[in-house]
Amino acid sequence: MEFSSCPVCELTVPSSEIERHANEHFSDEDYATDFEIARQMALSPASPPRFAEDTLQRVCSSLDHAQSSSSGCLACYGRNLDEKCATLVHSQKKESFYIVEGGLMMLLKSCLELDRENYVSILSGHVDHIQSSDSEDVGWGCGWRNIQMLCSHLLSQRQEASDVLFGGSGFIPNIASLQRWLELAWEKGFDAPGSDDFDKKVFGKCDWIGTTECATLFRSFGLHAGIVDFCDKDLGLDSSGCLTSGIGGTNKSVDKRKYAQVYGPMDIFLSEGKLDLSFSVNSMNSVNGSSKHFNVSSHKVVEWVWNYFSGNKVNKPGNLSVILSEKAPLYFQHHGHSRTIIGIQATHQRTGMQQYNLLIFDPSEKTRALEKSLRANLGWQKLIKRGAHTLKKQQYQLCFVDNGISHGEELERLKTLHSIRFNL
Repeated sequence: MEFSSCPVCELTVPSSEIERHANEHFSDEDYATDFEIARQMALSPASPPRFAEDTLQRVCSSLDHAQSSSSGCLACYGRNLDEKCATLVHSQKKESFYIVEGGLMMLLKSCLELDRENYVSILSGHVDHIQSSDSEDVGWGCGWRNIQMLCSHLLSQRQEASDVLFGGSGFIPNIASLQRWLELAWEKGFDAPGSDDFDKKVFGKCDWIGTTECATLFRSFGLHAGIVDFCDKDLGLDSSGCLTSGIGGTNKSVDKRKYAQVYGPMDIFLSEGKLDLSFSVNSMNSVNGSSKHFNVSSHKVVEWVWNYFSGNKVNKPGNLSVILSEKAPLYFQHHGHSRTIIGIQATHQRTGMQQYNLLIFDPSEKTRALEKSLRANLGWQKLIKRGAHTLKKQQYQLCFVDNGISHGEELERLKTLHSIRFNL
């Protein structure tokens, strides 16, 4: 791959990205700041600029410099990572996307409240929809777009997360910047086996990513990200109980994580396997008219999602049919594509059973189309609702982000990724 130097900031980027990278300097609202940073870098091209100590401590709190006296080389390596963190904080670019006035989530809440069905819906708080770009990432960038959607929630709803994510910048980085943050997470030692699947390099590439990379990125900032696997029992496992193939979309991706408990408030529910499927067959028969093509296992996914959103403290508005949860949205992955689960709906059938609908934001949809359908309360169901009967893949993965920030030894444990597995 050929590289070129940016004429504005003199950063080295892939030649294929140089025009887009240079143009971003002139469209960014923080151009003046960028120009000053570029000027400083131009004056000292031999080494990255040094920044305030509080910035280094905030961005790189995960690094432990209290090494033994005999590990001077490790201390130097830690300082090098400090410099990379600080440089990335100031060189990262803000993602540009269409912002809906009033927010899509509030528009969706209004539509759900007008629905005449007998149901209860639970929604995350604020979540921006970020669509794939026809000129940039169509066909491979859905994973990055879902990460950005999760970031939109975390940055606006959780101050503790906003303080640590991306050096406290307060904005959602573009894909190229997120790729650099993921590479830095790998360099710090987060998910070392997973980094080998990408040869530890992802910047400038069109490689598909999945829940593992999502969790790795958030964990590198100390966030409590975890993974849940829903897998066909016939899928191959190796001797250690690991899947012999991943679902991120890349052929060489191999899931090397062991299946064990994840830390977080969902542990009790997961370990005890409290999945009441008594309603499943009758509920799905009423939808499809027949159970011939019905996959009962799909209810393990929707039941888990229901317990995730409903098991936390909620803010109850006047209309109790729609409840706002404090839970973050979920990264939802299956082979070939990923989406963001922003909530769930339980509809009470005449039989007394329940039918679940996932509420999703799909990066492949256009934000303006979502806004138009929600404002008109027309056709949005086809864009956002997904019934359990539509889940026909052999494997699904979810990535969730719990409350809390890890430090010290607890942060070190986050470097090793584990997940919990359910057989479908």
